Amino acid sequence: MIADRILTIDAEAMVIDKPAGLPVTPVRDGTLSLENHLQSLTFGFQRWPIPVHRLDRDTSGCLLLARTPKAAKRYGAAFEAGTVKKAYLAVLDGVPKDSEGVIDLALAKVSTRESGWRIVPDTKKGKAAITRWRMLGQAKGRALILFEPDTGRTHQLRVHAASGIGVPIVGDPIYGDGRLAMMLHAWRLHVPREGKAAIEAEAPIPDTFRSAGFGDVAG
Repeated sequence: MIADRILTIDAEAMVIDKPAGLPVTPVRDGTLSLENHLQSLTFGFQRWPIPVHRLDRDTSGCLLLARTPKAAKRYGAAFEAGTVKKAYLAVLDGVPKDSEGVIDLALAKVSTRESGWRIVPDTKKGKAAITRWRMLGQAKGRALILFEPDTGRTHQLRVHAASGIGVPIVGDPIYGDGRLAMMLHAWRLHVPREGKAAIEAEAPIPDTFRSAGFGDVAG
């Protein structure tokens, strides 16, 4: 039940712990999306809450929903302005040679009839994309990484892991081998608000991370 996955809520907004596998918007294959659950998240309001940003279908964790159109507009502007702080956890399918760094690698979308679309590094025509990262631990030949993106491009962390660090995220079906469930988790979210306390949320570590040997996280 999505209503049981609320991390924080007030009169303006809520943050839910989106499960991996649930698309935020409707998809062509007919799979249920978050839209099918919004009515259960009204909690006395007539309007359904509005997702302010997106997480990939296979990414779990903190997702902000506005409870009014005015709040949605303000929070959307905060994301556009880059004042929202996000922290992600990912398990990489290997151990990077460095322990931390900053990836400054522009990204562009390409599409072909045969393989569909994907995001690729493109320093000439791509949009700026910057990610700060730090390794938090190692287990079973894999690494737990803290990602803190300065920008919010589509598939940014997934491409920056595979092409910037040189090690893909475990289970990534496009930029990795896709053999397991993808291990990317929107761990923490900080949304500043003028005149009132910021929205702060932290999503619990998924069981898949614990099974991979990364149950305790400090960072």
